Amino acid sequence: MQCRICGSEGVHRTYTVKEMMMGQLEEHEYFQCNQCQCLQITTIPSNLGDHYPSNYYSYVAPNSQGGAKQSLIRFRDQYAATGKNVVGKALQLLSPNAKLTTLRPLKLTKDSRILDVGCGAGLLLHSLREVGFKNLLGLDPFNQDLIQYPNGLRIEKRDIFSETGQWDVIMFHHSFEHMPEQQATLKKVFELLAPNGTALLRVPTVTSYAWQHYGVNWVQLDAPRHLFLHSVESIKVLAKQCGFKLDNIVYDSNAFQFWGSEQYEKGIMLRDNNSWAEHPEQSIFSAAQIKEFEKRAQELNSLNQGDQAAFYLRKPS
Repeated sequence: MQCRICGSEGVHRTYTVKEMMMGQLEEHEYFQCNQCQCLQITTIPSNLGDHYPSNYYSYVAPNSQGGAKQSLIRFRDQYAATGKNVVGKALQLLSPNAKLTTLRPLKLTKDSRILDVGCGAGLLLHSLREVGFKNLLGLDPFNQDLIQYPNGLRIEKRDIFSETGQWDVIMFHHSFEHMPEQQATLKKVFELLAPNGTALLRVPTVTSYAWQHYGVNWVQLDAPRHLFLHSVESIKVLAKQCGFKLDNIVYDSNAFQFWGSEQYEKGIMLRDNNSWAEHPEQSIFSAAQIKEFEKRAQELNSLNQGDQAAFYLRKPS
């Protein structure tokens, strides 16, 4: 087997992983490169689209609410994304928007040109649009059709290879690991970015406690949808191949790595009725246990051992 990232050939360790989100229980083989440590599916399924049903989580549309509650959400999201808004700072502490927080190192302005690839219904972009960002576009080839929101945001049904505009930020929030053409995709990103532009890759990572501890029961393996589970080393290799400089890594894992993986160990699918994701009141976990999992996740993030991270790749000027 040859690693699709670094090209290393030889004997790589293999793993048999079951599809556990939807409960299909199909078995898929993965191998972990003995050089760059990227964990990758051995054979990409020809029917990959069948593993994204209409109730897949990223297709859920934003829940638009009016009145005072919506104003408070805007304050919170403005602070999460930019670090500005005193009221939003307090709200972020009470009810954090972790996805938007990963945008803060980008030092965005309301004029920043932002492309979100593989964004599903575009929840994150919708939040940015609501707080005043105007130059936004989402792409997702798996959507049913074009999405046009009342606030002007467009989510187009196509992939990045058809894009021709120039962007300051191109981001992949847990979508890059789903893409078969890793080098071709990132080279296209490099082409579309303005000088000193940034590619933001938020992905699960095998450079983590969760992969080492849970192995094939690690919830973020998500076979067969996750085709590549990168290590820090494999991201460095990929960035160099495509002309980028890796500027920063921010670990942003949460309690999911624990409760999801512990459920899988016990044979509880993510969409089961007694899954914490579906019916917390029927779950095997208490709210106190979930809170403890969240605390442990933050500790792992501080040690650079969380099971997901944001990688900031800069295009040199």
